[in-house]
Amino acid sequence: MIYSMTGYAARTRTVRGGELHIELKSVNSRYLDCQFRVCDELRIVEPALKELIGARIHRGKLECRVSFVPERRNAQPLCLNADLLERLRSFDTQIRSILPLAAPLSVSDILNWPAIFGDESVDVETALPACLTLAGEALDDFTASRAREGEKLAVVILEKVGRMRALVHEVGPRIPVAQASFNEKLRQRLLDAVQWVDDERIRQEVAVFAARIDVAEELARLSTHLDEVERVLKTGGTSGKRLDFLMQELNREANTLGSKSLITEVSQTAIEFKLLIEQMREQIQNLE
Repeated sequence: MIYSMTGYAARTRTVRGGELHIELKSVNSRYLDCQFRVCDELRIVEPALKELIGARIHRGKLECRVSFVPERRNAQPLCLNADLLERLRSFDTQIRSILPLAAPLSVSDILNWPAIFGDESVDVETALPACLTLAGEALDDFTASRAREGEKLAVVILEKVGRMRALVHEVGPRIPVAQASFNEKLRQRLLDAVQWVDDERIRQEVAVFAARIDVAEELARLSTHLDEVERVLKTGGTSGKRLDFLMQELNREANTLGSKSLITEVSQTAIEFKLLIEQMREQIQNLE
C-alpha cells in the first residue's frame, strides 16, 4: 500500500483524574522528523512514543501533541486550596520585600494557578500505559488517513503513466515513416548542394545522421521506466524516493528525445512527456 506523508488523527481517553488527548499530524519532509508537545507530567513517555512512531512511520515532518485535561467536579462547589494560597501569599510577600517594584499576584493569576482548586495532577502510574495504548490507536487512524490519501495519489500518478504510454504508442509507428521522408529530403538537398559527391557517399552520410536522430531507444527506455513506476506503486511501502528517482530517469529520456528529434510529432510528444513527468513528480513529493 502507498502512503501519503500528509495525515491527521486525534484520540481521547478518560483516565483517573481527567482525560488524555493525543493528536498526530504530518506534512512532507525528506526524512522522518518528529516533534513532540507533551505536557510536563507525561514527559517521561516521550522516548516510548518516539520509538512507537518510528516503527511505523518512515518519512514526514510529524507533530505529536499529548495533553491532560483534569476532571472538573461540577457537582461540588469549587474550593480554593488553602495551603497553596497561603504559600503563594508568602512567596509574593518575600519577592516584593526584595524587589519592591515587582507587581503583586492578581486574582486572575491565582485562579489560573495549577492545583489552586485542589489536586489536578495526573496519576502518572495509570496514565502512562493508557497514553501508549491511546498513541497506538491514534497511529492506526493516522496510518489509515495516510493510506487513503496515498491511494488517491497513486490513482493520479497511474493516470499520467497511462497517458504517457498512449503517447508512446501513438508516436512510435509514425517515426520510421517520418524519418524516411526526412532522410529522402536530406539526401536530395545534399545532391543539389554538392553534385560531384557520389550517391553511395550520400547514402552513408544520411545513414549516419539517421542513426544520430533515431529515438527508438529512448522510447523503449521510457516504456521500461513506466513499467517500473507501475511495479513500485503496486508493491507499495516506502516508495517515494524510488519513484522520485524514476521521475529523474524519465525526464532524462524525455530531454534526449526532444534534443534528438527533428520531427515535429516527436518534439511535441517530448514536451508533453515533460509536462506529465512534472505533474507526477509533484504528486510523488507527497508520498512516503
